Amino acid sequence: MNPFFKFKSIIVLSILFITGNAWALNKDQLMGSFLSVVMIRGYNEAGGLAFGSGVVVGENQVITNCHVLRRTKQPWVSQGEEIYSVTTVKADRWHDLCLVTTFGTLPNKPAILGKSTDLKKGQEVIAIGHSNGVPAPLTSAGNVKSTYELDQGKVILSSAQFRMGASGSGLFDTEGLLVGINTFKTSGRNSYYYALPIEWLNSLKNKPAETNFPITGVALWEEEEDKKPLFLQVAIPTLKEDWKKLLNVSSEWTKKESNNAEAWFELGFANEHLNDLNAAEKAYRQSIKLDDQNTDALMHLGFIAKSKDDKKEIKLIQDQITKINPDLLEDYFKLVGCSKTCE
Repeated sequence: MNPFFKFKSIIVLSILFITGNAWALNKDQLMGSFLSVVMIRGYNEAGGLAFGSGVVVGENQVITNCHVLRRTKQPWVSQGEEIYSVTTVKADRWHDLCLVTTFGTLPNKPAILGKSTDLKKGQEVIAIGHSNGVPAPLTSAGNVKSTYELDQGKVILSSAQFRMGASGSGLFDTEGLLVGINTFKTSGRNSYYYALPIEWLNSLKNKPAETNFPITGVALWEEEEDKKPLFLQVAIPTLKEDWKKLLNVSSEWTKKESNNAEAWFELGFANEHLNDLNAAEKAYRQSIKLDDQNTDALMHLGFIAKSKDDKKEIKLIQDQITKINPDLLEDYFKLVGCSKTCE
């Protein structure tokens, strides 16, 4: 049997074992997403095997993270038992995206590109990559938690998990469109998972071709904490429950980006945990004013309304959430102490 078709059979079996509603994805769309994901491998100086993931985005072209290519002088692309050496790379080091060209024709069809800018908070997404270096890609379902505008795209924070070996893998929407490249996560039990916007591929294609490996450079998420984009600076204090630090960072963020709904949400979140509910409510309302689809801000306003025993406000927020995403109502009812509805 042709190794590629053997590999394809493994993928079909993997699809059959995906549980849940698998959302609106049909089998053909999911198969296309699976088959666009490949492994990036290479031996490091110690003789060990370095590995990551990538996504086919053109004829003999694979996008991955530049940090995947830092530990090997001779990387190659593989899928199943097939191997394709890497000949050149176009590198955007700070954005941590690299576009490699392979020697030999890849059998894979390129992923169909979507837009990170079209994503909505709470939208369902799927991460597909070679976590832990497994030969067949693994899937992880999740939801968009937030998106952050940066350089004509939106960095995506989602609950779709990925592990070592899946750096450079694909984040897909429920139509099977590639919207981001899974890149980094925070450490700890409640990790945050970040994907870089696929729109950055446009400028990446204009970079000069290079032939020297390994790739060097520092990515935006690897900078010193105070040099990172502000949307990344809120992650560590939130995980550590350092609410005063979060207040300082989010205050600076709202001053620099007064029209950023996520900045105002983080300011509200910090104030809520510092028991300043008046300041929290003001910030949450500003967040909703800028983004009336911000269900996180609405949920927290519901919590504040509960503390005031404001049943009218609780019901009003319920109606707003129903219009945006009725799947969130169960969580909302638990938060405000209702059974099946808040009357």
